[in-house]
Amino acid sequence: MNRKRITKYISVADVEFSALDLARRLMEWDEPIPDFSTRFPNVLERCLANIRQTYGKKELYPTLEDKSSILFYTLIKDHPFQNGNKRLAVMSILLFLFENNKWLEVEPKKLYKMAVLVAKSSPEDKDLIVEYLKFFIKQNLIRAKHHAKQN
Repeated sequence: MNRKRITKYISVADVEFSALDLARRLMEWDEPIPDFSTRFPNVLERCLANIRQTYGKKELYPTLEDKSSILFYTLIKDHPFQNGNKRLAVMSILLFLFENNKWLEVEPKKLYKMAVLVAKSSPEDKDLIVEYLKFFIKQNLIRAKHHAKQN
């Protein structure tokens, strides 16, 4: 039996309470990430909703790799936060993948370099960059290792 997997999506609250906290604690830079309430109105919501888009009842981003690559791209390029967009994109994509029992087996610095590449890219190269991100994700995607909490 071929069952379609149900994608688990992340919410604004997930980004606020998980990705933001992880970005602040694990990716320290000289520039702090501003308070979540200072984000630009509705931009984060658009980025998160973008990966659910359909056309003619077909998903525009049908695979987890498709969804992850466009999420990563839009979180960086659409600039939902005053600062820290690349760091938040890194943590958000990891959170999204983890929620779907996947992980990227790649050093965080390499993933951050991908974020810098996206940030510096020309908008005209969007399709090429998103395809490259999809390839990068496919090459590094593994099953997430869930660890039971120790009492």
